[in-house]
Amino acid sequence: MKTHYQFAPLNIGRWITWGLFALILVVAPMVFGSGLSLTVLSQMGIAIIACLSYNMLLGQGGMLSFGHAVYTGLGSFLAIHALNSVGNGALPLPVSLVPLVGGLAGVGFAVLFGYVTTRKSGTTFAMITLGLGELVFALSLMIPEFFGGEGGVSGNRVVGKAVMGINFGPQIQIYYLIACYTFVAVGLMFAFTRTPLGRMLNAVRDNPERVEFVGYDTQKVRYMAFIISGFFAGISGGLAALNFEIVTAEVVGAARSGGYLLFTFLGGATFFFGPIIGGILMVLATVLLSEFTNAWLLYLGLVFLFMVMYAPGGIASLIMMNLRVAAFGKLRQLWVSYLAMTVTVLVLLVGAGAMIEMVYHMQLNTTLGSQLKFLGVTLDVKNLNSWFGSAFVMLTGLGLFEVTRRQFLVEWGDIQEYIEKEIKRRESL
Repeated sequence: MKTHYQFAPLNIGRWITWGLFALILVVAPMVFGSGLSLTVLSQMGIAIIACLSYNMLLGQGGMLSFGHAVYTGLGSFLAIHALNSVGNGALPLPVSLVPLVGGLAGVGFAVLFGYVTTRKSGTTFAMITLGLGELVFALSLMIPEFFGGEGGVSGNRVVGKAVMGINFGPQIQIYYLIACYTFVAVGLMFAFTRTPLGRMLNAVRDNPERVEFVGYDTQKVRYMAFIISGFFAGISGGLAALNFEIVTAEVVGAARSGGYLLFTFLGGATFFFGPIIGGILMVLATVLLSEFTNAWLLYLGLVFLFMVMYAPGGIASLIMMNLRVAAFGKLRQLWVSYLAMTVTVLVLLVGAGAMIEMVYHMQLNTTLGSQLKFLGVTLDVKNLNSWFGSAFVMLTGLGLFEVTRRQFLVEWGDIQEYIEKEIKRRESL
């Protein structure tokens, strides 16, 4: 009989991981200190919370939602109205706590809408969320008194007296506020995955019949997870309202919901850190990639198609699979194949990119003439040589990629076979 308590051993790796995460949040604006960088970093923090809250439904609960922007968007609207009330003196609330208003709004609407949506699962759930998303978007244009019409609702985050010189006017101050919320929200959502409710949510995703057999109500499990997800989505929306100081109807639109789905999938919905990668990619694509080309949405669609075909687990799954190979000392055998595939993919992208840019130039920029610059090369949409040359480069890259991919699969299969044998050998010792 034990006469004392025993605590679980200290997880050094987890402490190091969270310490590095906090350090990155603190140091990032010191490394990237320009105004654009601070804006991008702030949006990354907001997107990380939004994608993680969405993954609580998709990755952990198996609930494919097409209307997650309803909760981030309505959280933004309630937060911007709360900010204006603070400015008018009607609401005695610090500006730093305004995002919590968005979180409470997300909870309220999740309680209301979730009761309807979570009564069904699978395709029916997805269709209901899509319908609710379109309903809210239509209402945002029909009720200008609350949603502000096409112009939206604007606010001013610099209200009240500064505390220790902090009035959230400079972007660096709002960044650190977002960073604090991001760290706490990510930590709480990770803790949720370790709770009995989080484990039961995984069980509902994997085998709802067995969950009901052991006495749990699957609808209640989904409903509770939906409400918690709505809270963090509202937090993300409240931070966005503070960051941009304006909220428009676009934040509750289907395009925003589709963005959460797309980038959560690209990051890797089956791993906790996958949506973090997805949130970062979301900002890089919408803010930076859109500055380089008008066809950025088409490029994004091609990347998504490529990932669905060759890496359906997302970027996080690729990282974890290679870490497993590295743990058995076999990663060095693959570097030649990885290099070959990288080069062939770049060749493929150059050819495809040239054709895409010529099509866009021919359709949208005809007033600028027939010529355009792509990666330092002059292309002419009226010259067949440009089209044939681009097509030749693209097809060459595609053919070489397929050859190198097949060779890689042979090497990968041999390594996986070795790993399985090594695992069995170690287990038999």
